[in-house]
Amino acid sequence: MNIPMLLQHPPQHFLKGLLRAPFRRHHCIFHSSTHLGSGIPCAGPLSSLGRHCTTWMLLSDGLKRKLCLQTTVKEHPDGFSDKEQRFVDKLYTGLIQGQRACLAEAITLIESTHTRKKELAQVLLQKVLVHLREQERLNKGKPLAFRVGLSGPPGAGKSTFIEYFGKMLTERGHKLSVLAVDPSSCTSGGSLLGDKTRMTELSRDMNAYIRPSPTRGTLGGVTRTTNEAILLCEGGGYDIILIETVGVGQSEFAVADMVDMFVLLLPPAGGDELQGIKRGIIEMADLVAVTKSDGDLIVPARRIQAEYVSALKLLRRRSGVWRPKVIRISARSGEGITDVWDKMKEFQDVMLASGELIAKRQRQQKVWMWNLIQENVLEHFRTHPTVREQIPLLEKRVLSGSLSPGLAADLLLKAFKSRD
Repeated sequence: MNIPMLLQHPPQHFLKGLLRAPFRRHHCIFHSSTHLGSGIPCAGPLSSLGRHCTTWMLLSDGLKRKLCLQTTVKEHPDGFSDKEQRFVDKLYTGLIQGQRACLAEAITLIESTHTRKKELAQVLLQKVLVHLREQERLNKGKPLAFRVGLSGPPGAGKSTFIEYFGKMLTERGHKLSVLAVDPSSCTSGGSLLGDKTRMTELSRDMNAYIRPSPTRGTLGGVTRTTNEAILLCEGGGYDIILIETVGVGQSEFAVADMVDMFVLLLPPAGGDELQGIKRGIIEMADLVAVTKSDGDLIVPARRIQAEYVSALKLLRRRSGVWRPKVIRISARSGEGITDVWDKMKEFQDVMLASGELIAKRQRQQKVWMWNLIQENVLEHFRTHPTVREQIPLLEKRVLSGSLSPGLAADLLLKAFKSRD
């Protein structure tokens, strides 16, 4: 077999190296361009992916080896059109360049429930994730952004605090992103999404980005895509991410699984505070801030502060290096706002030095993965043809009392398991 005929003039130094080696079979794949190196043509096409292949045989001492050279081939993800690929590339490029419009469009994409758009969103997220990992490597392994969760009962002053606090941070040169989660109506399914109306000054700040999102009935007061939105904001260059959640209750644990620090805002003179606020949410707090500590409410605020200082001493510590603090703040007078940031910086430095912050983020990644699995499995269960046909009938029997809910659930699960 004529080697030069098969190779169609490969680079001479490459061919000499192959002839010296004790190879019997070589399989080379080249890029789809018409020439290699300095005007050397390739062999014929191998497949539709744009790769080229050349094969030849060399007799040797009985050893049989295969050598495969393959260049990087740019190809679209499975089934994506050129238009879709350009759309994802445009969003990614604009996002990492800090364009707010691209960030807004990217978050809208990940919030979509359309199957095709969800696939595009995952491609975009993967590109952003690779970019963030590279930036973290250049930053000596330290996280690029500080994630803070804010929670508190309605009327605690969360939006007022965020506006005052956010303006202070942007004046100090930080870029702030606020992901404000609004509760969706159980009746109509709608949301007001009115957080920007309560943060008028901050919403006009070019170094701040406020994004209200509906919960769509998600347990825990955080949206299905809050984790993805955090990643996109970090990719857009925002170094402080605030997640404002809905209310206070046992279901608020969800936010603690996606932030570095959890801050609880409480108003003074709210009645029996230790009874009214669930113990579980107190245990999750890294910092408790008593709001509206001004005017006639200074005395009640001091009393509440003393109560929570005593209460936190009785709770089990979640961190080996950080003990939760209780401070008083007032967004009206500005008292304690700088103290909040000082405590946040202290928390970040201590947790980074001990390695707990990195370990916490790694655990959160696993929780995030399993949450997505549960959500997707439930959606797959509901949309399965056999199950979908039986759901109305079994629901009707449960409503009439002729079938227990547990037995109905077992029947649906059996139908799902026995699918072909």
